[in-house]
Formats: sequence, C-alpha cells, structure tokens
Amino acid sequence: MPVKKTATEEKPVLSSQERALKCAELAYEKKAFDIRALDISKVSSIADCLVIISGNSDKQNQAIADGIRTGLKKHGKVRDIEGESEGKWIVMDYGDVIVHIFSDQLRHYYKLDELWHLAPELDLPEEIRNARKEDDF
Repeated sequence: MPVKKTATEEKPVLSSQERALKCAELAYEKKAFDIRALDISKVSSIADCLVIISGNSDKQNQAIADGIRTGLKKHGKVRDIEGESEGKWIVMDYGDVIVHIFSDQLRHYYKLDELWHLAPELDLPEEIRNARKEDDF
C-alpha cells in the first residue's frame, strides 16, 4: 500500500546552486539552448543564483517555464512568474534563484549575460553547457 504524504510533511530542500542546476537540466530537457547558471550571491542581494536560458519561440519558452515549474514542484512552488502569457521573456522567481527564459532576439537585445559578467558560472554538465541554437533567425 503506497504511503500518502500529509500536508505537514516537508518537501525536499535544495540549496540555491542545486536549484539553479536543476532549472538548467529541466530547461535542457525542453530543448533550451545557451543555458547559463550564475552564482550572483557576491555581486547582488536579489538572489543567490541566476539562470539565463534561450528558446526558439514563445511556445517553447512557455514549455520550458512549465517544465521547470513542474519539475521543481516537489521542492517548493515558484513565488512569481512574469511574462508567461507572452512567452518572449519569462522571469521565474524562486526567491534564491531567478530564472530568465528569453527569445533569442530579446536576449541579445537586453544583454543580460553582459550585465552579470562578474558573477562566476556554475559548473553545468557538458551537454547542457554546449547546447546551442541549431539554426539562425
């Protein structure tokens, strides 16, 4: 007989870095590319980690956000999501980790990667680190 969890049972806790890496993995599973996970704890007080992700379309970006939300549900809910209905730039706030999911064009326009250049990168698995866009727009 399966054991039911009660509402008082705690969800497994992830460190900020573990949550950021899990976000990167979940995004990669949805065919995201140019995935970066940064430790911003020494350069900002808004969060401990930042994950920057690109997708090919609004629909794909929405699927990436949904995949992250669903995959992290057992570790706690996302606090806020902005831009999900449009899908061009989706921001997911987990408190200690902020996830930015961009259309490729907007990512290049806003240059968020350059803004956070002082933050060290987390060590992503090679296949995630090397995921790139397959065709140009």
